[in-house]
Amino acid sequence: MNSTDGLPVPRRYWAVLAITIGLFMAVIDGVSVNVALPTIAADFGVAESSAIWVVTAYQLAVTISLFPLAALGDRLGYREVYCGGLIVFVAASVVCAYAERLDLMIAARAVQGLGGSAVMTVNLALVRFIFPKASLGRGIAYNTLVVAVSAAAGPVIAGAILSIADWQWLFLINLPIGLSILPVAILALPRVPPTGRRFDFAGASLIALSIGVAVMTIDGLGRGYPLGLLAIGVLAAGGLGWTMIRHQNRSPAPVLAVDLLRIPVIRLSALTAICAYVVQGLCYVSLPFHLHDTMGLPAAVVGLSMAPWPVGIMLASVLVGRLIDRHSASLLGTLGLALLVGGVCFILWSIPLRSLPVLVAGMFACGFGFGLFQSPNTMAIISGSPPARIAAASALQSSSRLVGQTVGAAGAAAIFGLAAASSTMLAITVAVLFAIVGMVCSSLRLLRS
Repeated sequence: MNSTDGLPVPRRYWAVLAITIGLFMAVIDGVSVNVALPTIAADFGVAESSAIWVVTAYQLAVTISLFPLAALGDRLGYREVYCGGLIVFVAASVVCAYAERLDLMIAARAVQGLGGSAVMTVNLALVRFIFPKASLGRGIAYNTLVVAVSAAAGPVIAGAILSIADWQWLFLINLPIGLSILPVAILALPRVPPTGRRFDFAGASLIALSIGVAVMTIDGLGRGYPLGLLAIGVLAAGGLGWTMIRHQNRSPAPVLAVDLLRIPVIRLSALTAICAYVVQGLCYVSLPFHLHDTMGLPAAVVGLSMAPWPVGIMLASVLVGRLIDRHSASLLGTLGLALLVGGVCFILWSIPLRSLPVLVAGMFACGFGFGLFQSPNTMAIISGSPPARIAAASALQSSSRLVGQTVGAAGAAAIFGLAAASSTMLAITVAVLFAIVGMVCSSLRLLRS
C-alpha cells in the first residue's frame, strides 16, 4: 500500500522502528570496531596500519556505493533496496565474526559495507513517505539524530560489549537484531513505485574507481610505496574524478548529485560535513591506540573514555531542537565547529601530558560542537534540495559523512605507517587543521544567508 501523505498509525511507528534499527546497526558498525582494533591486530598478528583496514574497507565500500544504490532505489524501489541491504549486512556480519584471516575479514567487511550502504542511502527517501508532509521536518530531524548518536555512541557500546565478550560479538550481535527487524521492514515500510529511471553503470563505475583509487593512494603513503607509484595514484584519481564529473554533467540520469552541488549552500554544507567527519575519523581511529597502548587502559575503559563525545552530541541535539527555528543552520553550524576546533585542541594538549581528564574534556567539547553542527547541516542539505531530488540529497548527506570518515581512517593508517613513534600526536594535529577548514566553510554560508 502506498500513501500520498505518510503512513497511518500504528504502521507508521513500526516503519520508523524498522528504519531506526537498520540505520543504527549500519552506522554503528562503521565506528564501533575502532575500539577493538588493537585486540584484532594482536589476534591476527598484523601491524596496526593493516588492522585499520577493517574499518577502512567498510567505510570505503559504503562511500563508493551510496550514489549508485540511491539510483538503484529509484529504479527498483526504496523498500526493496533497504530490505536487500539488511540481508546482505547481517550475512556479512556472521562471516566477519568467524573469519580466521585478516584478508577474509576485510573482504567480508567490504560486503557488509555494501549492505549498510543500501540501508543508509534510501533511509531519508523512505522518511519522506513514512511521515505526513506536515511532520516531514520532524522526521528528518529524528533521522539525523539517530545517525549522530549511532556514530558517536559506537565506541561506548563496543567498550561495553568487550567488557563481557570477545570482539567477535561486535558482529554476531547483528544476527538476532537483523533477523528480528527484517519481517517488520518487509511488512511496515511503504512500497514506493519505482521510477524506472535508467541506471548509469558507467557513472557508478567511475565514482567507485575514483574514490577507491584516491583512498588506496592515501593508504599506500603509510605503507611506504615508492613515490613514483604514489604519483601515478594521485594522477589516476584526479583523472578518474575529472572524467566522472564530465560524464555526470552530460548524463540524463546522473548517479552523482552534481545538480545539487551547484547550489552554493548545499555545496558548502557538504564540504563542511566532509571536514567535520575527517576530524571524527582521525580521532576515533587514532585515540583508541593512544589510550590502550600508551596509557595502558583496557578495551572496556577505552570505550568509556570516549563516552563524552556521544554525551555531548545528545545534549547539544536537545538544545538544537529549540534553536533551529530561531537561528540559521549556518550560524549554529559555525558555532558548533568552533567548539569542535577547541575540543580537538584540548585533545592534542592532553597527548603529551597523558592526561585523561583533559582528553575527556576535549572529547565532550568535540561532541557538543558536533551536535550543534550536524542536525542543522543536514537540514540545510535536505531543505535546500528540490522535492524530486530528496533521494539524491539523502545520498549526498550520507556520502559527505562517509567520505570524511573514510579519508580520516585512511589518513590515520597512513600516519601510523609513516610516523609510528608520534602517530597519535600527528593524527590529532591534522584533525585540528580539518576542523579549522570546516569552520571556515561553514562561516562562508553566513555571507549567503
